[in-house]
Formats: sequence, structure tokens, C-alpha cells
Amino acid sequence: MDLTTVLVPLVALAASLLTFISGFGLGTLLLPVFALLFPVEVAIVLTAVVHLLNNLFKLGLLWQRIHWPTVWRFGVPGIVGAIVGARLMVSLGERAPLYAGLWHPVDPLDLAIAALMLVFGMMELSKTLNSLALPPQWMVPGGLLSGFFGGLSGHQGALRSLFLLRSGLDKDAFIATGVAIACLVDLTRIPSYANATTVGTAVEQWPLLVATTLAAFAGAWWGRKLIPKVTLRSVQLTVGVLIVSIALLLAAGVI
Repeated sequence: MDLTTVLVPLVALAASLLTFISGFGLGTLLLPVFALLFPVEVAIVLTAVVHLLNNLFKLGLLWQRIHWPTVWRFGVPGIVGAIVGARLMVSLGERAPLYAGLWHPVDPLDLAIAALMLVFGMMELSKTLNSLALPPQWMVPGGLLSGFFGGLSGHQGALRSLFLLRSGLDKDAFIATGVAIACLVDLTRIPSYANATTVGTAVEQWPLLVATTLAAFAGAWWGRKLIPKVTLRSVQLTVGVLIVSIALLLAAGVI
């Protein structure tokens, strides 16, 4: 059995469990793993497909707790941001490499994703940044910003949490509402990514996508049971170090 077929689903299971509890984690962890195996633009698409299917599964578990006024206030601007971010991702992926890199050329999309992974990895590592929360009046621009980065790279959960933590929602409503918003962004960005290369690779890798998605479902189901019991600091540190390391390798042209 190919090691990839085992490793990626295991990461998906762990990441899905984390994102169910914290509001972020699945795309943050899956994107670097897929980026080790595929070109960045393909890694973003594969991550987005698993992310959407997992969010739809979680929506089935939590739909009764969704706070719809927050979904419309945050999620509709998020759709607009996702369209802009996804178009920028496609545009960056079509441009010529910027420099040679250690093992292969680094193009603008590689560098942009590496920079975003570095920023969001540092957010995981920093206790101060992790505890930031903005007041509700920032919700509309927060939706635009979160949707934009969701469309560009898939990094949307950490920013979404930053803007929703002070929305007054209880834990279940916070998670369910975040999942509904994430679905809107995913449904917006995935069609914008479609081209012959990304669609062809996604079809070719369907066994890996199925295994990864089922593992993510299992993580979501398990995470639903653990919501009241888990503390996240050690996990955030581990995730942060991993993401920062892969970001540096990507910027250096190693992966």
C-alpha cells in the first residue's frame, strides 16, 4: 500500500477532529501535506474538496445550532471575498517563476502560499495572537477578509474565529455557524479553481480523496464527542511548528 494513502487520511482524521473543536485546523494541516505531494495549485484544490465534504458532514451533525443572522452577516461578504481570492490564486499560478529555488523554481503562488502558511503558523504559535478577538462591528469586513484568504489559499478558519469569538454565541452555535460559513466559501471557491490540470488530478486521485474524506468524517464524529473535554495549546504549538517549517521549505524551493 502506498504510504501516501495512509499518511494523508491519518492527517485528515486528526485535523478534522481539531477543526471541529477549535473552528480551524483541517485545511491548515491538509494543505501542507498535499503540498508535499502535488503542485501547490493542485494541493489547494484537493484540500478544498475534502474541506467542503467534511464541512457538509459536520453541517448534518450541527445544523440545528446554526445562528443564521451571523451566517448572513459574515458569510455573504465571505462569498465576495472568496471570489476575489480564488481568482487571484488562479492568476498567480499562471505566472512565471520568481527565482530558481534549491530544488525547483518558486513561482508567485508558491511564495504567496508559503507567506500565508508562515503567518497562520505564527498565529498558532503565539498565545497573544491566538487569544485575539474583535468586536461584532467588524463582522462584515471580517467576512470579506476571511473569505478572501479562504479563496486564495484555504486559510479561513483562524480569521473567522478572530472575528466571531465575541459574537456572543455558545460553543455549539459558534462551531455550527463557522461550519455553515465555511461551506459558503468552499462552494464559491472550488468552481473558480477548475481547469484541466486540477480537475484531471482530482479525478486521478479519487481513491486518496475518498480515503481522506472518510477519515475526516471520522475525525468530525469523534470531535463532536470531545467538544467539552479538550484543551488545545499543545496542539496549536505542534501545528504551528509544522506549518512554519513547511512554509520555509516551500519558499526555498525544496517542496
